[in-house]
Amino acid sequence: MAVDLVVRNCTVVTPAGRTPDAGVAVEDGDIVAVGRSDRLPDADRVVDADGNVLVPGIVDCHIHNREPGLEYKEDWESATRAAAAGGVTTVVGMPNTDPVIDRPEHLELKFERGEATAHVDFQSYAVVTSENLDLIPDIDEAGALGYKVFLGSTVGDVPPPNDGEILEAMERIRETGKRLGFHEENGEIIDHYTAQFKADGRNDPIDHSHSRPVIAEQEAVERMITFAEETGAKVHMFHVSSGSAAEAVARGKARGVDVTAETTPHYLWFTEDVMHEKGNVARIQPPIRDAEEQETLWDVGIDDGAIDCIATDHAPHTPEEKKVDDPFGNTWDAISGFVGLETEVPVMLTFVDRGRLTMEEWVRRHSIRPAQVWGMYPQKGSLQVGTDADFTIVDPEHEWTLDADDLHSKNCVTPFEGESFRGKAVTTVVRGEIVYEDGEVVGESGYGSRVDVE
Repeated sequence: MAVDLVVRNCTVVTPAGRTPDAGVAVEDGDIVAVGRSDRLPDADRVVDADGNVLVPGIVDCHIHNREPGLEYKEDWESATRAAAAGGVTTVVGMPNTDPVIDRPEHLELKFERGEATAHVDFQSYAVVTSENLDLIPDIDEAGALGYKVFLGSTVGDVPPPNDGEILEAMERIRETGKRLGFHEENGEIIDHYTAQFKADGRNDPIDHSHSRPVIAEQEAVERMITFAEETGAKVHMFHVSSGSAAEAVARGKARGVDVTAETTPHYLWFTEDVMHEKGNVARIQPPIRDAEEQETLWDVGIDDGAIDCIATDHAPHTPEEKKVDDPFGNTWDAISGFVGLETEVPVMLTFVDRGRLTMEEWVRRHSIRPAQVWGMYPQKGSLQVGTDADFTIVDPEHEWTLDADDLHSKNCVTPFEGESFRGKAVTTVVRGEIVYEDGEVVGESGYGSRVDVE
């Protein structure tokens, strides 16, 4: 009897190694076999991968899909269309929307919107504020993947709880078994330097970066790890931008704290010089750091293992909000963030091509570890028999230069415009359905489904 789908003639790569001339067989949305091409069963549809590389579906555990409330920037449909085109099979949405995802009914609204229009599978975090500590068990019951606290000022101006409330939140979240993540910047430090810089007339794009110094990130990481050590909570550091913060994470891991961390392709690719080259287009929070911090981020975060995951912080804004027409104008009039779902795989494959990390290590950080950290493994990110048939086929030899007009988000401002890469996603499969192939998103809006977590 034939199965639904077989992909043949590829190299299957997992953290355990590489299997050449191999493939995957799929039935009813699940993986039923992984192995040599000549040993796979017959299928109703056979895809010849043309010698390319097949990896577990990419999991991006940090995107801003902007829905509900800010759909003029992005929504579930456009964000997940971009995800499919970028080789990403599962995304996790951030809670700084309108309304913010701070109670069960708001979470349920976000899920309902996703079920209606998403192209790939998805989940969402809920935010913790001073006003909803007592709702944490109810939010857990409603199915949140995890929780987030915004420690420093960021897009949406979600006020952080005070330190006592954070300790209480950690205790409550520990009881759910979920993980609490942080936008880890010390708000008081940032507010002080921002006010000072504005008063002094310092308004260049690099001044925004310098108003958010490394110590603001490092201190916040250290403080949250200390709180986690006290409470026994599981914590996560989103978008680690500096080597100093990665060193703080490493110290926490060495003490036995259950702390995980992610970084993004833009922190690994660019140094703060990009602010002089591309201006407010590259404005983001935390900011892109100098070359010394970047090298330590690579050494401690990637080579030594302090960083668990690669994610994007995909954050679409309109060209007007990013001040594209005047990128070197007053930085305080611009907004932070840019898209990343269609550049994360090419950036990381380019690093693989350069020998900066192995293909296996890339797969571990971009598929396996995000799913493990957030409780979706092995259903996501594993390529194990019996799990969701999510996988990404990449051509590691494809050389190309990004034209942002080719991207699929509603708003496509990115500092990666004009950057050249070696490697690209060519086919994206979600639960056995091909959602992207031959340069086109072919999956249906509404096919994507919420990932269930216990």
